[in-house]
Amino acid sequence: MIFVEVGNGKGEVYIAGADGSGLRQAMGGSELETVIWSSDQKSLYVAYSKSGVWKWNLDDSTSKKLSENCSDLSDSDPKGDYLLGTIIAGEKTGIYELSVVDGKCTPLLKGVETYNATFTHDGKSFFYPVVSRGQVLIYRQQWAAGKLVGSQQIAVTVPFAFPLTYRGNAYDISRDLSTLVYARNEVHADLYLLSQK
Repeated sequence: MIFVEVGNGKGEVYIAGADGSGLRQAMGGSELETVIWSSDQKSLYVAYSKSGVWKWNLDDSTSKKLSENCSDLSDSDPKGDYLLGTIIAGEKTGIYELSVVDGKCTPLLKGVETYNATFTHDGKSFFYPVVSRGQVLIYRQQWAAGKLVGSQQIAVTVPFAFPLTYRGNAYDISRDLSTLVYARNEVHADLYLLSQK
């Protein structure tokens, strides 16, 4: 698992086993935005608001800069070739992909206000939620080898709204779209089981 300790304008990234064993510090620094695992779980991808996206190898603790300025990070595709990321506000709002091979940042869905996008297990599509009129629509967008396939479709409608951000990311969706975990402003989180028709 990954967790980040934030304070005094800096963030320190730690990793540990699911049972809490093997705790160690990974990367850190000021302006830390998001951290995600590589698909093989041998590396971490770290996004900083001012210094771009970096790949940190767990085996030898080396790091490599991938991109100067793309987006926050959300997920890595199962093959490990692309990263998904989002920008939730401003003129660059949308969902982006970052090529791990050449560092090219490509806008996929411009104007979409969401915080995270999550690949399915097979990597043939990804999910992202959008708040709309007192509910949350979770869209599925088909995707293949760095390209969108067709148009997005509503996969699930959650019959109530929840915040997409609350002191950072406020939700997570399982890769099979069976489970949604979200935070509330009342300082507790709910677990909501989804079903597909």
